[in-house]
Order: sequence, then structure tokens, then C-alpha cells
Amino acid sequence: MAIPGNLLTTAMAVMPHKNIQQALDAALSLDVPFWPQLPNYSYYEDMYVQAAEHFPGIVLDMDQQTLRFSMDKFITEFEETMSHFEDPEYFDISTQYSVVYHDFLAKNLQDRPAIRGQLEGPVSFGFNILDQDDRPILFDDTIRPFMFEFMAKRINVQLARLKERNPKAFMFIDEPGLQFIFSAMSGYGEQKAKEDLDAFFASVDGPRGIHLCGNPDWDFLLNLDMDILSMDVYTNGEIFAACAGSIKKFLDRGGVLVWGIVPTGFEFFEKESLGFLAMQLEGIWKHLGKKGIDIEQIIAQSMISPATCCLVNPDKSLTVDKAFALVKHLSLMLREKYKVD
Repeated sequence: MAIPGNLLTTAMAVMPHKNIQQALDAALSLDVPFWPQLPNYSYYEDMYVQAAEHFPGIVLDMDQQTLRFSMDKFITEFEETMSHFEDPEYFDISTQYSVVYHDFLAKNLQDRPAIRGQLEGPVSFGFNILDQDDRPILFDDTIRPFMFEFMAKRINVQLARLKERNPKAFMFIDEPGLQFIFSAMSGYGEQKAKEDLDAFFASVDGPRGIHLCGNPDWDFLLNLDMDILSMDVYTNGEIFAACAGSIKKFLDRGGVLVWGIVPTGFEFFEKESLGFLAMQLEGIWKHLGKKGIDIEQIIAQSMISPATCCLVNPDKSLTVDKAFALVKHLSLMLREKYKVD
């Protein structure tokens, strides 16, 4: 299995820290570390801004902290972008757009069971970035195919860079927007999304998968051609567990599940305990066991993580740091209980 399971720990990348070293220390405290995205440190470190680097037509206003798209600017810049299409450095994340990424790459990461990177996915990027008419660029039949190709290129370049630091590197494609495509009001239907994402994953190097904190159509996601799925089961566990058939198919073809179970929001975190979170997670596993999924397989192909990212806690980064520590304690407790080496 290319991606480790056995209840090892990782987390999603968006973190509230303003201190780079403290954020890196937290990320490196987990079994499978990653480079943090720190929008409170700099707007350049915002996940959408990072994904937008070198995308033609982007209008970035650092003073107002806004990210827009202009078709006129796209037409002007498109030829320049295409002239760099075979230049990996052009599609990597520059030091201007992430100091943290380059600091992470400078670390000795060879001894880790794996390391992880991430980039905002094309569906979420396309929903979030509005053009000159306040219309999401995902709906533009001219821009959308190029956007999927552009993001695949960026993901592949980053993964290759990470594999130089650890051969078992893999990528999260962050797709919070996927929960919206199943609404009749989205303007981008499930069938079109399936076509686009199938073509997208066919052009993205592995190992790779999707991370999101929302509640999409889980059957849809689990049947995409990906290696790992990271989700918030603290909030959505019961709904996710109802998709036992698709979960079994995903695991049977070698997929890894990242169970986001430890809340990072201040109010939710303060009322939880290690024992209750373990009981909640094991309750989902037992339900899946009754549906024919062997618990040994679940454990072998699972990781543990916080439930969501959180940027708005009154104690800034303190609760997030506590959540990371609790994730580690939960992993150790469950690994001991299930006799995982």
C-alpha cells in the first residue's frame, strides 16, 4: 500500500498560527507531516491564492485581500502561461506564495512513513473565483477545461518535489466545494462533475485523493479514482457510515480513509474527551463491520486526524494545538487496543 494506514496521524493544512515555526512544529508532531497553510500570517498563504499563482486572468489585491478573475486579463496572459507549460518551476509554489512550503522542504523528512502536500482543487477554485460579471469561472466552458488541466499540472509538480524529500509522499486535493455540486441551484451538475473529475484524476499522478470537511454525496466521492479520502466524521459520521457499500468498494481497491474525529473549534473541543471520541469512532467501525467490512481491514487502511481546520477560535492557535495532541493520544490508544505495530 503506497499510503500508510494503521491509524497513523495527519491533519488538514489550513492552520490559524501566525508563527511559522510553531505551525511547522505542530505539523511535524504528527506521523505524516505536511506543510501548513497560514492565511493569518499572510494572504499569500491562503489556499485559494496559492492555487491561483500564475493562473492567467487572476486579479489579486493584497491590500483588500481579494481574488478575482478578468477575462480580458486572461486573454492577455494566456500565451505567456502556455509558453511555460513544460516548465515545472513555473507550476510549483514560489517563496512569495508560501514561505512555509519551502521551509518544510528544507527539513529532513526521509525517516517519516510518508509526507503530504495539498492544493486547492479545481471545483472549489472554480466556484470561489468570480469573473468580471460576478460569475464563478467554473461555469465558463472556455475557462473550465483549462483550469482542470492547470491544477493537475500544479499538483503533479508539487508531488514530484515532495517525493524528492520522501518517496512515499502523497497529495490532498482540497475540495470543500464538492458539497455544493449536488444542489439543484449549483449550475454545475453531478454528471458534468463526474466527467470532469474522472478526466482530472486520470491526469493527476498518485498517490492522491480528496480532503473536505463538508457533507457531499459520499457515494459519488468514494467511487472516484483516488487513493485516499479525508473527511469530518465528527460531524458527518452517521451519514458517511450509511454508504457502507461504497466504503467497502473503496477499501477493497486499496483506498485509505482519514477519519477526522477530533474537533478543533473551541466550544466543541472543550466538551469532548478521549474516551468519548474513541467510542464515537469505534461505533462507526462496528456499524461497518455489521455491513460486511472487516474491522482489521478498516484499521489497516485508516488514518486519524482532526475533524476540520479552524481559523476563528478566541484562543487563536491554542485549541488547534491541543486537538493535534489529542489526535496523537487517540491514535496511540487505538493502536494499542487493536495491537497495531
